[in-house]
Amino acid sequence: MIKRQPGCIASGVLLRDVTDDEAERLTYYEGAFGYSLLEIEVQTDSGPEKALCFYPDAPAQPRGADWCLKTWIRDWGEMAVGAAQDVMLRRDSFDAQTVAAFRPFLMARHWSRKLGRSGTPSTLRRTAKPGDVTVRDRLAGYNGFFELAAFRVDHARFDGARSPVVMREAFLAFDAALVLPYDPVTDQVLLVEQMRFGPLWRDDPNPWVFEPVAGLVDAGEAPEDAARREAVEETGLVLGPLEPIAKVYASPGYSTEFFHCFLAVAELSSFTASANGLASEHEDIRTHILSFDRVMQLVSTGEINAGPLVMMLYWLASQRSRLRSAA
Repeated sequence: MIKRQPGCIASGVLLRDVTDDEAERLTYYEGAFGYSLLEIEVQTDSGPEKALCFYPDAPAQPRGADWCLKTWIRDWGEMAVGAAQDVMLRRDSFDAQTVAAFRPFLMARHWSRKLGRSGTPSTLRRTAKPGDVTVRDRLAGYNGFFELAAFRVDHARFDGARSPVVMREAFLAFDAALVLPYDPVTDQVLLVEQMRFGPLWRDDPNPWVFEPVAGLVDAGEAPEDAARREAVEETGLVLGPLEPIAKVYASPGYSTEFFHCFLAVAELSSFTASANGLASEHEDIRTHILSFDRVMQLVSTGEINAGPLVMMLYWLASQRSRLRSAA
């Protein structure tokens, strides 16, 4: 970013004859990244001139390491270009300030795609070859905080033929980190409870749901780091080492949502359950410390009805003796 500093010079390009439409597009784009126009004086070959320059609205961040274009391209280039395209796709529907709030999530969605390319084993299932799946057209969908992609697609069939071209939609979500804190000494589990919109719109009379600690993986963030960050934000609990449980799609038939699931061995005997959550994310979260037997009873009665939590608890049931023996 550019920063005012006496005695310092920044060289740049002066754009002349900018049309009103071009100026509006630039202003919208920069506004979505938290920049606004200020009038400045620049030095040119023909002398000083008045110009407009985009400066960050928020105070400049402390200087870090020297910036390297090659490193930035490697780590952030794809996500930044994708987020820029996503910002401009929302120009007709949202103001720049609204899209500025979306931007970290737009970046996170592109980070999910980078994580997704790591792939998973294919020892038994079909291994995809180039051309096995062809997206023919990307049609108008919905672009907001979430995205709904509409497209026409065909693919290779198991019998060697080709499927017909069909129109489908996919819900473009994010990667999420989920962690289940467990105290093997007291045989207790920490759960969180919050109101969820899925049950609400399914007409479930009780949309409050028990879940593991969970949250979106931010752009450039390791899922393990996201799990630890979310534990602090949602419960105040600082976690140590994490044990992988599974990496799974939540609903592969129509959603990109992907879960990185972990177990954290934690000391819960002195933990005080309370209400937590980030006000900036409108979270209202209540924590519970429950015995393992009580939790499994809630699974049996159906009171625990979030699929990822059920899966993680059954994994814990299979590993419980090992964890308790090592405590």
